[in-house]
Amino acid sequence: MDSGLAGPLDVTWKARAEERGSQTSPEELIAAAHSACFSMAFSNTLAKNETPPTSLDVQATATFVPGEGITTMELEVVGVVEGITEEKFVELAEAAKVGCPVSKALAGNVEITVSASLA
Repeated sequence: MDSGLAGPLDVTWKARAEERGSQTSPEELIAAAHSACFSMAFSNTLAKNETPPTSLDVQATATFVPGEGITTMELEVVGVVEGITEEKFVELAEAAKVGCPVSKALAGNVEITVSASLA
């Protein structure tokens, strides 16, 4: 699939190991994809629970270790959701993490954690 929306990206080793500036790294792109995918999966999970989100703010951080690759992916989500407890929100976030296609692609290779809280 090539939507052309990402355009040409300046991907460099310097962005990976030193400083980013206006450049990006493959790890940052995977984190962006994971953030978007998890957001969609979690939104769907919440809707199926009959508690659709008003908003979800999702950030993903990939940790890159030279010689090893991506070692961890940390998902952080803060949501505005009516009619749900914090405990249920966290439980459904964990379920969405497991069901997210990008999580599935990384599973077994990268430790994935999720931190979820209501705003």
